[in-house]
Amino acid sequence: MADGKRRDAKHRVLRCGESIRQDGKYQFKYHVGGKPRFVYSWKLEPNDKLPAGKKPCLSLRELEKQIGYDLESRLDPRGRKMTVAELVDRYISTKTGVRASTVQGYKYVKRILEKTDFSGKKIADIRTSDAKIYLIKLQESGKRYSTVSTVRGVLRPAFQMAVDDDTIRKNPFDFQLATVVVNDSVTREAITRDQMRKFLKFIHDDNVYCKYYEVVYILFHTGMRISEFCGLTINDIDLKNRVVNISRQLQRGSDMRLIVQPTKTNAGTRRIPITEDVAECFQAILEDREPPKREPIIDGYSGFLFIDKDGMPLVAMHWQHRFNHMVKRYNEIFRLQLPNITPHVCRHTYCSNMAKSGMNPKTLQYLMGHSDIGVTMNTYTHLGLEDAVDELQRMEEKRAREEIYKGTKRQQETSLTPRMFRVV
Repeated sequence: MADGKRRDAKHRVLRCGESIRQDGKYQFKYHVGGKPRFVYSWKLEPNDKLPAGKKPCLSLRELEKQIGYDLESRLDPRGRKMTVAELVDRYISTKTGVRASTVQGYKYVKRILEKTDFSGKKIADIRTSDAKIYLIKLQESGKRYSTVSTVRGVLRPAFQMAVDDDTIRKNPFDFQLATVVVNDSVTREAITRDQMRKFLKFIHDDNVYCKYYEVVYILFHTGMRISEFCGLTINDIDLKNRVVNISRQLQRGSDMRLIVQPTKTNAGTRRIPITEDVAECFQAILEDREPPKREPIIDGYSGFLFIDKDGMPLVAMHWQHRFNHMVKRYNEIFRLQLPNITPHVCRHTYCSNMAKSGMNPKTLQYLMGHSDIGVTMNTYTHLGLEDAVDELQRMEEKRAREEIYKGTKRQQETSLTPRMFRVV
């Protein structure tokens, strides 16, 4: 060509990096990290007519514009082709040193993703609306709010990692979940003191369930997590000083193997004081404990309080089933029904009872093993009208006592004024 510029069949000047292949397809060559990359199109400009029999596609200039924007933003067009499943795998690979329960949670989310087409989509194609629709469909398919929250709890940081890596520009999962799906989770409320007393009396007097009385009483009056209680050993019970050492939890993994793990949070490792009646319950448990033929050792720990028929320590699932049976039996006998009571309801009830009694929130935070005072303070927000009436009545009685005390003191001071004495 006279001007030395490369042109296509329509005599349009081809830009730097543009060329035409032998089959007539336009090609654009660019570099990422020193390595050549290529994009292709049957059209140079958006208004070009598509050759007969060819699938619709973006023009080469549109692709160049997209790539140019990505390169200016330091985005890697190759990384944008990563699928959601590949991104999640990459994210999980960065989470080293996590607990076994967390690993199981990751596997659970991956199984859910694998059952949907969403996992195969390119992360660069995911918009906020796509993310919302996916979570809505999960709930419509029968997944509970807690499950949807768990899935989003992995996808959100995974996509944020892609943003931080300059692979995509925006996190499509960066929104409030409650504004998208319905929160159908059931809050585990505390039971009343009267319900607690009736339930404990029933267990104490029942010929079948009386053997579980001490455990239920301890859970109601210490606020321990059931996994923490299962992790207790004989050496953790100091009856002389009435102190229980909580430093671990016993759990069962998905492979059915028992494992000892640290407490749920660092604040969960604590030494809690116990009352005399709780100490008596622990004493009864220790006296009734029959040493097994072979003491089970789990991750170096032995001397667990309860052993099953197979010679292994009891875990949370065992106690959950027993609570279910006890509540079901109670409701079969009594007309006034009890709500669902679980080991965690016992913990919540203890926390609520201590809050109602006026315990200092920071003290209660320590006893509960909460890492965040906000979790403890939420218990105070659960108090209702009855609690407010009791608190006002308590304040009125306190004020009345103070007024009586002040009146008595003034009367005594008046009766002893100097005017009543005469010097002789």
